[in-house]
Amino acid sequence: MRLLRIERDCAGQLSLTEDFVGDNIPKYAILSHTWGPDTEEVTFQDLMNRTGGNKSGYEKIDFCRGQAERDGLQYFWVDTCCIDKTNNTELAEAINSMFRWYRNAAKCYVYLSDVSTSDHDQADPSLQSWQSAFRKSRWFTRGWTLQELIAPLSVEFFCSNDERLGDKKSLEGLLHEITGIAVPAFRGTDLSAFTVAERLSWAESRQTKKEEDKAYSLLGLFDVSMSLIYGEGKEKALDRLLDKVHQHG
Repeated sequence: MRLLRIERDCAGQLSLTEDFVGDNIPKYAILSHTWGPDTEEVTFQDLMNRTGGNKSGYEKIDFCRGQAERDGLQYFWVDTCCIDKTNNTELAEAINSMFRWYRNAAKCYVYLSDVSTSDHDQADPSLQSWQSAFRKSRWFTRGWTLQELIAPLSVEFFCSNDERLGDKKSLEGLLHEITGIAVPAFRGTDLSAFTVAERLSWAESRQTKKEEDKAYSLLGLFDVSMSLIYGEGKEKALDRLLDKVHQHG
């Protein structure tokens, strides 16, 4: 697992760490977000070449850096730039490890680029006019964000102007209404307590850019690993996933 390190004596400058393994991984924060256009996301290559600072996706990285620093953490992880996606072996390892990486994070920050708070919200939080936009957020429609909601113990939601909206515990009723996910799943109940059909239903209406990711994004929810075969199609990928689940169960 490769992390971003905040260089405290370099005005918030970032550097990529070596690849941590096993028990050597330091405490870290992790970002959950929705991707914009690929050309606007900061990549591993951008960080290696010290470019990408002018891309719109850098705002999310800067937010995560600032929030991690406020929480006393020196390390954080962002999927756009901490994985070398040109390396198929590294990508496969990352996808099979993703649920565990989110579960083991000290903090998970959900950055909602399509939700913002108004001056009224800040003056009187009881008004909560952001809730309408929150319910409609694209974040709730994406396949990969399902495990990012369920896996971590600490999930905090932030809007596009960096205001904290609440966490998984304080918003669990609203999260249940939006997602249909049983509240015990938010509280850390072992996912084996939920049927295969129920867990599949949580992802039914969610979308992914690559059709096979409809299956690959569910690996952690069923505690299985499998090879990635992009091009096999969604149905074959889901069939292989269910075969693994039944073998595992």
